[in-house]
Order: sequence, then C-alpha cells, then structure tokens
Amino acid sequence: MSATGDRIEQHTGFLAVGPGGVYAVTVVDQGRQRVMLAGDVVQIQGRRPPLVANARRDARKASAALTAAVGTRVPVVPVLTFVGSGSISAHGLPSGCLVVNYRELDHLLSAAGERISATTARKLAEVASHPATWGEQYRWYPDGQTAGDKPTTRR
Repeated sequence: MSATGDRIEQHTGFLAVGPGGVYAVTVVDQGRQRVMLAGDVVQIQGRRPPLVANARRDARKASAALTAAVGTRVPVVPVLTFVGSGSISAHGLPSGCLVVNYRELDHLLSAAGERISATTARKLAEVASHPATWGEQYRWYPDGQTAGDKPTTRR
C-alpha cells in the first residue's frame, strides 16, 4: 500500500543490463505495510494484486522487444523489488521471478556473476536505450497531427 492507503503503487521500474544478464525490475512501493509471499501470491494489507504476473509479463515484453531488435533470443529475468520500511515474509518464493527488498537489489543483480561479456552488455544497453526498440515513434504533436493540422489561435 502506498502512503495514501488507497492502492498499491506499482511502477515498471527499469531494465538492468550488465554482465549478470538482462533484468526487468518492477518496483512496488509497500510503504510501512507488511508483504507476505506464498509462491506466486503476494498479499499486502489483505489485498492480493497480481504483482508477480505483471513482473513476468513486463519481462516477456522486454525480451520480445530486445529479441526483435537484436535478431537472437535475449532472455530477460523478472525481478520484483519492494521499496518501503515494512517487513517481507515469505512462505515459498515464486518460480521464475526474483523477489528482493530494494536494499539488497544490487547484491541480487551482481550475484549471477558474468553470464555475458561486458561488450555484449554494452551493446544490449545501447539497443535497449533506443526508442525504436520499444516501438515508440517520435511525435511532435499528439494523435498523429502534423504542423499543418494544428489549429491557429486568434486573439
């Protein structure tokens, strides 16, 4: 739960690319609330949002976009990280998704060792930072308008 108590703040945080591989890190603001894990189920203040499923979906999308851009399969590992001062208790971790507190995220990302070379990591980071990889087009005007379509304002 966020500090407002209305909903759980979830942000698709970032893509981490390094010698350990490619990770899609999903950041969840837990605030002071306790997080309970039981396999794929995450419970925060009585609610069970699909956080693990969303993290896996984001990793699949990132993998598909990078694979299409590079031309070879690029595996992306989903990581669910919690930000806040609440405790995290686990009664079984989800399969295929890493879960960690934000204080331990750097240790988790470096624990995989060197699975890809530094040169490959640098190239993947360049591909990931390019807007065309994600299907985004540069738009100066919303909804596909052109400069000629823009209405004039009269005073």
